[in-house]
Amino acid sequence: MSDPASSTLTIHPRVALITGAAQGIGRAIALRLAEDGLDIAIADLASQRTKLDGVAEEVRAKGRRCIVLECNVSQEEEVQRMVQATEKEFDGLDVMVANAGRLLVKTMVDSTLTDFDSIFDTNVRGVFLCLRAAAQVMIKRGRGGKIISASSVSGKKGVALNGIYCASKAAVRSFTQALASELGSYGITVNAYAPGPIDTPLLQYSADSLEQLLGVPDGKELILNFQATNSALKHVGMPEDIAGLVSFLASKDSAFITGQTITIDGGGWMD
Repeated sequence: MSDPASSTLTIHPRVALITGAAQGIGRAIALRLAEDGLDIAIADLASQRTKLDGVAEEVRAKGRRCIVLECNVSQEEEVQRMVQATEKEFDGLDVMVANAGRLLVKTMVDSTLTDFDSIFDTNVRGVFLCLRAAAQVMIKRGRGGKIISASSVSGKKGVALNGIYCASKAAVRSFTQALASELGSYGITVNAYAPGPIDTPLLQYSADSLEQLLGVPDGKELILNFQATNSALKHVGMPEDIAGLVSFLASKDSAFITGQTITIDGGGWMD
């Protein structure tokens, strides 16, 4: 008879799914969670496939498994397929990072319903669909989980030229609080990160938009000067700064933190 104490227990790596992972913050999160020992599913729009494949190679170079999924998070069937594919490939889902988002820099009086729908389709509808699908899998599997979403410091205080975006990120904060209350009994925590200015392609988009709207010669310099004047650390953040926070929220060390939208902006907004 074999000795039960001598039998080998197979421990499967934890699994994370990150949307909007082709570049910027999403890419940094995927790489950081891979370094933390998680297997990774990365998703983005089909138009981002080449960049996604590049991120996947970076993840695999760290010794982790990785699958690439094309998904428009505003489409219910695509989100369901994304989550189901992750669950099937890795036999579960432990960490959901709803990172995909869109930015609009425009006055509210000049914004159209098309503008509104475009932002809310991704930032609100998309987050809802991702959170719901992930929660359903985690409840079914019965091993707890971590659900993490992208809000923004602009979701805590509305700012000029970002009204629709601000409202969409405030919705993410509300989703986080409500879902945390619903899932606590299942051992699932729900939190969000709220970045300030981060050096990503979205920052350059914001800079270009400011140049057009305000007629300034260098929109990025305007953003950098604003951050230097209004934040304690005097500079914009890097995607790796956000990835570090997500790493913590995805870890066992954050087990008693839920329902929080954590600002990470160099000390511009202080709770």
